[in-house]
Amino acid sequence: MAIKIGLLGFGTVASGIPFLLKENGEKITAAAKDDFEIAKVLVKDDEEKNRLLAAGHDYNFVTNLDAIVEDPEIDIVVELMGRIEPAKTFITKALQAGKHVVSANKDLIATHGKEIIGLAKEKGVAFYYEAAVAGGIPILRTLANSLTSDKVTRILGVLNGTSNFMMTKMVDEGWTYEDALKTAQELGYAESDPTNDVEGIDAAYKAVILSQFGFGMTIDYEDVSHQGISTITPDDVAVAQELGYVIKLVGDVRETASGISAQVSPTFLPKEHPLASVNGVMNAVFVESIGIGQSMYYGPGAGQKPTATSVVADIIRIGRRIVDGNVGKSFNEYHRPTQLANPADVKSGYYFSLSVPDKKGQILRLAEIFNGEDVSFSQVLQQRGDGKQAKIVIVTHALSLTQLDNVKAKLKAQSDFTLLNSFKVLGD
Repeated sequence: MAIKIGLLGFGTVASGIPFLLKENGEKITAAAKDDFEIAKVLVKDDEEKNRLLAAGHDYNFVTNLDAIVEDPEIDIVVELMGRIEPAKTFITKALQAGKHVVSANKDLIATHGKEIIGLAKEKGVAFYYEAAVAGGIPILRTLANSLTSDKVTRILGVLNGTSNFMMTKMVDEGWTYEDALKTAQELGYAESDPTNDVEGIDAAYKAVILSQFGFGMTIDYEDVSHQGISTITPDDVAVAQELGYVIKLVGDVRETASGISAQVSPTFLPKEHPLASVNGVMNAVFVESIGIGQSMYYGPGAGQKPTATSVVADIIRIGRRIVDGNVGKSFNEYHRPTQLANPADVKSGYYFSLSVPDKKGQILRLAEIFNGEDVSFSQVLQQRGDGKQAKIVIVTHALSLTQLDNVKAKLKAQSDFTLLNSFKVLGD
């Protein structure tokens, strides 16, 4: 008798699940030791139901969640609706009804994951969400299973395909931020309101989840500092290239002596760094660990088939555990008390772009400010001024977040200095 599935939603990703179950049926059945059947599909209303039936989708479409959660024959509920509500309510009801749940909802998991995972544990059911980070890249299962014998020290990731597409256009073709965003929206990569993608919010959600799997600690979303790409100018891109770097929006989760830190920010990557070559809508996760050293996991971060592939992998794992009688284990079994890092322990190089009076002595003034916080220069570039203002670019050696805040405060206190941009630099 087949393991029955209830789908919540039938959008792009959800409609890819039947395709995979059919196309790879033999392999899936062998892995799960049973067949799968999509028993019911929840849709918004009768209008959507009739539209899908007319389009040739021959499934048992229902418009009431109870038709799924109260069906004793349905074992697994798959939530692919997106957004926090009503997804949170629906998942909660499914878990309370004793259903196993698969989701790709990073927003929900990052903000309410503790509660949902706790409920699943209480009910002795599975809650899996491989597709919530980097779509088609099996990074969570890799961290949870393949790297259990290793100690992860840092995770860097290009985690948002929309912002990475835009940065690729800005770097490779010299586009402005505005032109890149317009094209991304026209191609369907960016929403009409692109805030989550371009301001680093989406990547910050994923950083929360990566902190759980890589380090056993759950960072709250509010504790992930995030800066987006909207302030990056063609001048910043050109200077980065001149100095041997590529700008990417990078998530950075690391463990220091005092605890864990998570940031999302535009980052100057050395051109030879593996993440620097991740272009277009692709994602990649770069892991540093004491055993393997460095490893990178690369692939599409979104799309119907890549994301559906990760979702179906979760379905298979749950199905196999149902058959073996050991279902209910947490997706991630690595847990430690969460300890946030002291800002003084979180260190990186930084890029500063400043507008200063076009007269002698300005680099000396800057050197005094930075030296006062015990920060040294790695590179200094002074661009030709117009007789009134000149632009100076500084790349520092590693400084702490505490030093960074102090330097910025001192620069802003100078009435004739303007801090144009400041970004993290990987290296040093």
